[in-house]
Amino acid sequence: MTSKQRKAIIDPTDQTLSICRQCEILKVSRSSYYYRPKPVKQEDLDLMRKIDELYLENPSSGSRTIRRQLKRQGIIVSRKKTQRLMRLMGIEAVYPKPKTSRPHSRHRVYPYLLRGLTIDRPNQVWATDITFIPMEHGYMYLVAIMDWYSRKILSWRLSNTLDTDFCINALEEALSRLEAPEIFNSDQGAQFTSNAFTQVLKDNQVAISMDGRGRCHDNIFVERLWWTLKHQFIYLHSFEDGKSLRLGLAKWIQYYNLVRGHSSLDDKTPDEVYFGLPRPFAEAA
Repeated sequence: MTSKQRKAIIDPTDQTLSICRQCEILKVSRSSYYYRPKPVKQEDLDLMRKIDELYLENPSSGSRTIRRQLKRQGIIVSRKKTQRLMRLMGIEAVYPKPKTSRPHSRHRVYPYLLRGLTIDRPNQVWATDITFIPMEHGYMYLVAIMDWYSRKILSWRLSNTLDTDFCINALEEALSRLEAPEIFNSDQGAQFTSNAFTQVLKDNQVAISMDGRGRCHDNIFVERLWWTLKHQFIYLHSFEDGKSLRLGLAKWIQYYNLVRGHSSLDDKTPDEVYFGLPRPFAEAA
């Protein structure tokens, strides 16, 4: 059970156990129970949107590069603030960095299994990643599960925190509706190396693969998905809240899976490739 789930169990109306005692029993610090996150200033939200656009174009950009690029656009911001906002967004420069960025110390990191592998069928490899989604007055995080061969988005979830629960929920939904993959690939983020997440894969006899540290191309198809999603949808619309974002994403993902042909798939849609469906109105030979 995660800390978030334990905090949700605490009942402030309980007459038999004080909040202090409930926190002790559930091993939740009182400070974390009472903590209420402060809303992010609108000027910071606008800046995070800019950082997201710059980072999406070049994932090797660190805080120094981002700061220089912002300055060229007339936006003056300190490197310290740039670093703080990038941490809040859950992003960092993707390049080899010895001993500077480590996974959770108690989480096992699994080897990368896709190098040199011919991926030629659906459900051979699934992949996942998390991305920052800007909104009009806030932001959320999106996780998606993708079939590597067909590029089909199998499931997705939104969250306002970078916890593990929404990643597990997306994985369990995909596994409940579809045949389990042979291999599941992710980066080394704490959400995906957590025991709770990897146990779901083990329970379904799925081999676990993880990107090499500092190798942005190990999960290239999900990275391309984020570029397409943001440039063709997110950046073109304004979302007032999580509900409007969720509804918009549901429509766009349906379009992506069912309607949008991919040049790399011979102009077939992900659903056509995943389910082995014939392309409608195929050209006559």
